[in-house]
Parts: sequence; C-alpha cells; structure tokens
Amino acid sequence: MQTATYEARRESLTTYFDRTAADAWEALTSDAPVGRIRATVRAGRDRMRDLLLSRLPADLVGTRLLDAGCGTGALSIEAARRGADVTGVDVSGRMVAIARRRATSELGPERIAFSSGDMLDPALGRFDHVVLMDSLIHYDRRDIVGALAGLAERTERSILFTIAPGTPLLTAMHSVGQLFPRGNRSPALSPIAPARLEQTIASDGVLSGWTLSFSERIKSGFYTSQAMELTRQ
Repeated sequence: MQTATYEARRESLTTYFDRTAADAWEALTSDAPVGRIRATVRAGRDRMRDLLLSRLPADLVGTRLLDAGCGTGALSIEAARRGADVTGVDVSGRMVAIARRRATSELGPERIAFSSGDMLDPALGRFDHVVLMDSLIHYDRRDIVGALAGLAERTERSILFTIAPGTPLLTAMHSVGQLFPRGNRSPALSPIAPARLEQTIASDGVLSGWTLSFSERIKSGFYTSQAMELTRQ
C-alpha cells in the first residue's frame, strides 16, 4: 500500500512532466544541442543506462522486463532489442507518448507495451527483471524500500534501481539550484545515504529473500546517481 508521501510526490512528478518539462526532457534524451549543464546530465544518464543494461543478460529472449519510470523509452527500446518482452510505465502521459513514438520508429509498432500510471500497480503483472532508472530519486528512504518490497513480490530475478546518494556535494548543488530554470524546476531530489538504505532494506521482511548484490556511482557534472541491484536468493 502506497503512503501519503509517496502519493503526493508521484502527483507532483506527474504535474511537472505533463505540464512543464516533457519538451525539455525530449530534447535532453535526444541528439539535439543542449547547454553545458544539460550536456553533463545527458552524458551521466547515458552512462547510467549503459551500466544498468550491463547488469542484465545479453540475451533477454523469453524474459519479461518492467521499465518502471520509463521516461522517453531509451532503456525499454534497448531491452526490447535484446529480445525482452518489455512493459514501460511512467507517471507522465506526455513522456509515454514520446517513448511510444520513438519505439515505433526504431522497432516497429507495438513491440513495447507502454502505459502511463503508477509503476507499482500490481495490474502490470509479474516480471523477471525490473529496472527503475532515476525513478526513485524524489522519494524518501522508507518509500523507496516500500516500493522495492512491492515490486519484489512480483519479480523473479532482479531489481535494478538508482538513488540520489546523500553526499555533501550533491546536497549543496541542489540547495543552490537545480537543472532547469526556477519556473521549470522539478520536485526536489531526496538524497539518500546508501548505507542507511542498505540497513532499511535488510530489516524489511518482504525483502528478506533478496540480496543487495551490486552498487556503483555515476558522476557527470550536475548528474550524480548511484546504481544498486537486488537479486533474489
């Protein structure tokens, strides 16, 4: 069951992307020219996506993968190229429309099941792998663990996710200003200390059958994100 804080933050993200930021993120996730700051974010996100994909099997034929918080669809498209049966979900209908258009252009129609809504919706079904690339970075530690626990009940093999690591530099950067101009700012990140998160995961009963098997940080200018992997024991 989602908490009130999870619901409120999800609603603010939906509003941000649908009303304000979809065009900017469409440009950021393309080859279009962007400014220096956004270029570092683009490079960091590209590196993170490659890292997460490297943790999945090269051959995904016969597996179901949930791209939770799929954004404009880059990770979904690459997983589908490897043969996965991909479901991509995002809070933003506008972002999903971009993802669907790009997937159709690159893979043909209806190769990926895209939808807008809650990434934790049980109606999405069961999966072998779940990937949450920068989908949890706006949530607090307990809501992150609650989300992971909910997904773990419907996942057979691995959950790959990222957090905004609670470093002094990241906290200072986001107290001074965020990526977009003031009127376009996204909901604030929630920097999380990886060690505290690991402790909370270890104490969660639902996740007792899972192991935190991998952790690596990506830094690129204004982009800092930490990849982590839970694998079923």
